[in-house]
Amino acid sequence: MKTDIVIAGYAETPIQYKSGRSAYDLAGEAMAALLEATGVDARDIDGLSVTAPLSESPNPFFAVYMTEALGLEPTWLNYGGNGGCSATGGVARAASAIRDGHCEVALVLSADAPSTAWRSNYGAYRSEFQDPPGVQGPPASFGLLMSRYRHQYGLKTEALGKIAITQREHALHNENAYQKFRTPITMTDYENSRVIADPLRLLDCVMFCDGANAFLVTTERRAKDMGLTRMVYPTAFAEVTNFAGRESLADITQTGFSVVAPKVYKQSGLTPKDIRMFHPYDDFTIAVMMCFEEFGFCKRGQGADFTLDTDISFRGSLPLNTGGGQISAGQPGLASGGLNLAEAVRQMFGDGGARQVENPRNALVTGIGVIPYARNWSVSAAMILEA
Repeated sequence: MKTDIVIAGYAETPIQYKSGRSAYDLAGEAMAALLEATGVDARDIDGLSVTAPLSESPNPFFAVYMTEALGLEPTWLNYGGNGGCSATGGVARAASAIRDGHCEVALVLSADAPSTAWRSNYGAYRSEFQDPPGVQGPPASFGLLMSRYRHQYGLKTEALGKIAITQREHALHNENAYQKFRTPITMTDYENSRVIADPLRLLDCVMFCDGANAFLVTTERRAKDMGLTRMVYPTAFAEVTNFAGRESLADITQTGFSVVAPKVYKQSGLTPKDIRMFHPYDDFTIAVMMCFEEFGFCKRGQGADFTLDTDISFRGSLPLNTGGGQISAGQPGLASGGLNLAEAVRQMFGDGGARQVENPRNALVTGIGVIPYARNWSVSAAMILEA
């Protein structure tokens, strides 16, 4: 378990729909809020990790231009191109850079505005399998995944409804959540929501929004030298890309988390029973339920029963995405991986307000990146934070 590196600060902008702002603008707001919260001078930041946004792509020099927009002069620069894994991955890469002496104080920054400007061009070498005509994006891909899961294990829609309803209840207490999502929903609302890609329903899905988040990563000693007293330790991180990619017909209900989960548990010395809070990447409710299985909270195929039998509210035994997650706070494009991470840090700092978890001693945060057609997601990452 590594405890030399800390996350010593966080900041997050409100999630907005069609804000009319750029990723640069949102990033500046997030960084300014982080500097105000920590009292750190921008001149002390000598490392920068930036997530590739949908709203400014394709731009191979986005991270470089971001340094100009923010007035930074880093000696280490990282451009995260693995989608929803880029925030936790940025923290892990910043930790490595700090340990190797490339920088001392790193800013891990994610900002995107896809509801304002959509400039993404996936440009895969086999585009017919990455973004094929007729599929119309991730909802259809996850609809296929849900159909396969239902065929193999059965699917209790009331469990998916519980995830959506619980996260919406959490969003009611989150002032940063998209305003129109700050209304409660019922099981009847969930069951009556229209089918988007059978069996996927509207309330199983996220909605693209605009927003940004930022994290300050440094050593424990440097944090204390800068007068920072609040910090959490990223004690474990693991990531895998193109899981089962060599298999011509992979089981799409098994994900890279089956490889990642044992690694983070081994690094941290924790077990599923030790996890106090769970903040999984939640672009769709089925992904959350599958994460319960892949991270050992229950066996494969038993995610629905576990969900129905477990108190996943912020008051419960396994609080789930206590800020509402992306499903009920809004998905700020590829900055969304930082949304779940920010909520975990917020809870561990004791800033949860009306949704504060009791004894937030640790948190498990996951990321998902890239959604190829007829396979599971391409990148899986997980991080454990400890107080």
